[in-house]
Amino acid sequence: MNRDQKAAVVDELAEQIRSAETIFAVDYRGISVAQAADLRSRLREAETRFRIVKNSLTERATDQAGADALKAMLEGPTALAFVSGDAALAARALSDAGRAMGTLDFKGGLMDGATLSADDVRSIARLPSREVLHGQLVGTIAAPLTQFVRTLNALIAGIAVQLQQMAEQKAEDAPAPEAGAETSPAPEAADESPPEAEAAEAPAEVAEEPAPEAQETETETEAAADAESSEA
Repeated sequence: MNRDQKAAVVDELAEQIRSAETIFAVDYRGISVAQAADLRSRLREAETRFRIVKNSLTERATDQAGADALKAMLEGPTALAFVSGDAALAARALSDAGRAMGTLDFKGGLMDGATLSADDVRSIARLPSREVLHGQLVGTIAAPLTQFVRTLNALIAGIAVQLQQMAEQKAEDAPAPEAGAETSPAPEAADESPPEAEAAEAPAEVAEEPAPEAQETETETEAAADAESSEA
């Protein structure tokens, strides 16, 4: 590796140190190339990149990134795991691989700028995954809210029952009407026929009486008959 290549590696490592949310430093002594490839595949699922670089280049990268705490862990063969996802999932993958291969001892690390000891990393490996923690947190928050809703519903139901009882009691306490109390008679229906009916019956009454002209004609006829009888 020439100078330019080494400088490129240092720049890349420095950028990964600055951008990673969590960094785990492990002793990779005794790990084979095949085991390292298998470990990289496992860590990729946890959004973690596993890198083995010479300590001299890593020291230059830590100086460039301003990570002095990480520089103190670079004693002996050291690999770095750059975590951008679930730190607990990555630490558990490293821990499981270390037990299976008998290697990968934790040296420490960094998390959000805070220094982690080897015991800290082991504790993180025993934590539930981020999804499980989120579920537990939601359950913890939802439990008091559920109890509050139940209490509120019970309170509303109690108020409704009290209002119903008050209404029933008010109806029972209301004075009953006296037995001899007179009630106003209902208005009688009018017997008068509608104006249209009277107007219809009026012509019939007029038709029963003879017209004045007809009476005079009958009188003249009777007088003429009497005159003829007298002449005879």
